[in-house]
Amino acid sequence: MPDTTVSATAPGSRVASADQARSRPTTAWRLLVRNRLAMVGLVFIAIWTIGALLADLLPYSPTETGVGGLLEPPSREHLFGTDNFGRDILARVLAGGRISLWTGLIAVGISLLVGVPIGAVSGFVGGAVSTVLMRVMDVLLAFPSLVLAMAIAAALGPGLASAMIAVGVVGIPEFARIVYSQTRSLRERDFVEAGRAIGLRDRTILVRHIVPNTVAPILVRSTLGMGYAILTAASLSFIGLGAQPPTAEWGVMISDGRGYIISGEWWMTFFPGIAIATSILGFNLIGDGLRDVLDPRLRTSR
Repeated sequence: MPDTTVSATAPGSRVASADQARSRPTTAWRLLVRNRLAMVGLVFIAIWTIGALLADLLPYSPTETGVGGLLEPPSREHLFGTDNFGRDILARVLAGGRISLWTGLIAVGISLLVGVPIGAVSGFVGGAVSTVLMRVMDVLLAFPSLVLAMAIAAALGPGLASAMIAVGVVGIPEFARIVYSQTRSLRERDFVEAGRAIGLRDRTILVRHIVPNTVAPILVRSTLGMGYAILTAASLSFIGLGAQPPTAEWGVMISDGRGYIISGEWWMTFFPGIAIATSILGFNLIGDGLRDVLDPRLRTSR
């Protein structure tokens, strides 16, 4: 992304700059639409988002037992079949999409709110502050992500809120590292020196002129992080550290159905598994598409 300038400009230049700023999102969207894989990912996410919004319109509640026979295979009445309690799996999968999407959003939000300030301050200030903060991030990165999330969730106690916090904390070092490297590069640019020359405070330069120039990598990482958050939260629920039964959550559903695979009731794990796979694939494809659109070097090389 172009550097944000702080020097005075002529009125005509301001108008031109404002027009260019307004046209950038439109141009980025047009480029993204041309990326077929990104559009496939967007379709996957749209399907699960719409399904989650319309889940309450189904005739069956996701936690209502006995709406059908026990372990009924997919049929016209129950498109995804029923589970061992006679619950409609379609209703549970759609309701689980709502939980998984919210879990991903909240977890990524936690990572953003903590990781971005740490990375920005470390990269801009430098010195002992940078050393201490980045070493803490390195310690967190030294642990396998799932193991660290399991430890945090276990310490907080089983539950969906614990899973959100655990996944959010695990993602903090990634955002901090990205913003740190970007800030270290940007703080040497001419517009930073120009800002200091006209008397702008360091906090103003950091918040108004450096952090906005890190939006592109943050946006790409956030999109990719959504898929990771959904997978990790489902993994925690699968082992009993996340959402708890009878909550309609994809990891819980796979955990409930794992004992029935051998006896042939494949639909109990297949449909929530497909939901997890397609949602992760969707966010990854969108993230790759955004990276291609927002990185000028990748655009010019194609």
